[in-house]
Amino acid sequence: MKAESNSFEDLVEIMRKLRAPGGCPWDAEQTHESLTRYLLEETYEVIEAIDNKDPDHIKEELGDLLLQPVFHAAIAEEAGSFTITDVIQTLCDKLIRRHPHVFGDMEISDSSAQIENWEKIKKAEKGEERKSALSGVPPHLPSLLKAQKITEKAARVGFDWEHVDQVIAKVMEELHEFEEAMISRNNDHMEAELGDLLFAIVNLGRFLSINPEEALRKTINRFQSRFQHVENSLQRKGFSMSETSIDEMDRLWEEAKKLERSGK
Repeated sequence: MKAESNSFEDLVEIMRKLRAPGGCPWDAEQTHESLTRYLLEETYEVIEAIDNKDPDHIKEELGDLLLQPVFHAAIAEEAGSFTITDVIQTLCDKLIRRHPHVFGDMEISDSSAQIENWEKIKKAEKGEERKSALSGVPPHLPSLLKAQKITEKAARVGFDWEHVDQVIAKVMEELHEFEEAMISRNNDHMEAELGDLLFAIVNLGRFLSINPEEALRKTINRFQSRFQHVENSLQRKGFSMSETSIDEMDRLWEEAKKLERSGK
């Protein structure tokens, strides 16, 4: 099989062979449950490649991510549940059905109207009345993303602020309550108030159309980069962080920020 001639069908066939008798023992042993961690890991590796703006890396990681649905479909096919063709057909049907403004006669004014219409169609597809406007948020989402999804759903039914100043005031209120909880030194109280503060900040990000999960991830990346600059600068001088003053580390930190802004 020549690399340049490989198609999606070739990928499916390769996976079938890996799972078949005489194939790869590790691949043959996998289940839907055992593959869950890899589905998550590959997703985050795609995000990292996108952050690095490396097309070759993005291409490679997208391939690794694509392997996951093919792998799961192969397991399901062996069990007689469904095939990868069924997965694709279901997806195509859903995309057409949920975009009547593209594949039908409906007119949609903007992306907000499309999101609202998507939710209406999705609700009708489920064939049941949800008990809460907050229903439908996957329980295992990362907490920041889950908080964002929940606040978005609440906002759609009018449970929202009118102005950003009101949201900022809520953040400051929660910060003050957390400071009061710190005085009490009660861990349960501090945990609850810290959670309220984080939730309010997520709401602020959502109100400003800033994804809090993305914002925090990028901040973590910047922190790691600046921290490593401090480490490397000190190592070149023959010093360790433990024997360096906080003032000197702050100076190197600011140096890292300047280099970051200049693109160096």
